[in-house]
Amino acid sequence: MAMMLDESEASDAELIGRAKGGDRRAFGKLLERHYEFVYRAAYRWCGKKADAEDIAQEVCVRLGRAIREYHGSGAFTTWLYTMTLNAARDVMRKTVRETIKIEAYGAYELITGEAPAEPEDPAEALWAAVRMLPDKQRDAVLLVYGEGLSHAAAAEAIGISETTVSWHIHEAKKRLKTLMRSAGEV
Repeated sequence: MAMMLDESEASDAELIGRAKGGDRRAFGKLLERHYEFVYRAAYRWCGKKADAEDIAQEVCVRLGRAIREYHGSGAFTTWLYTMTLNAARDVMRKTVRETIKIEAYGAYELITGEAPAEPEDPAEALWAAVRMLPDKQRDAVLLVYGEGLSHAAAAEAIGISETTVSWHIHEAKKRLKTLMRSAGEV
């Protein structure tokens, strides 16, 4: 009888292999190990706790369906970043559609009686400005500065070249300076 490794000692590759084979405990350990990472990336992307939780849950569901398709050609975390970014974009599109409906009926002002408050924390103001960037620039900034990935790892997660990531970062910095100046933050 082969000795089973304790899930806490197993590598991601071992857990992935076992999860592909239908081992629910290995899959659960894999989720447990990477949930905070997924949540943190989702939060930086959207800036709202509730949306980040929704995105993280959606990634967990998608991971359950897609784990058998993971071939291991790149880092698991890079694959997970890509899945998280795609889920975040889907949730954001849904949120935009719902917001348009709410605003069309004037319900937002009727329900709250006021416009949304501006963030007081300068760091949150900066992340709010990052969320206003075009998709590729926002993704590059979130992965490189929010998650500490190298330009190469961010490029793999987004599906573009490393030099393109560098260009998006450069353009994002210029745009962020303008956004922060107009908001009186710089």
